[in-house]
Amino acid sequence: MSSRRTRITEEEMNELISKLQNLLPESRRRNTSRASASKVLKETCNYIKSLHREVDGLSDRLSELINTMDNDSAQAEIIRGLLRS
Repeated sequence: MSSRRTRITEEEMNELISKLQNLLPESRRRNTSRASASKVLKETCNYIKSLHREVDGLSDRLSELINTMDNDSAQAEIIRGLLRS
């Protein structure tokens, strides 16, 4: 592995920040012009945290659902098959 670092120009950095901003739902809804890089990065972190919370909540709900199902039911097998994929 090379110890050289690839330098990113300011223009490339601005383009990457702009692309990242376009991925954020809040930014798309507001349809605003370009925000500062620090604001985009902060919004990105907050969005990722909210996605983690959503995944955790869905995982908990799925666990509860599986626990209430008959282990031999066709539905339980379908869910287990999807989880293995």
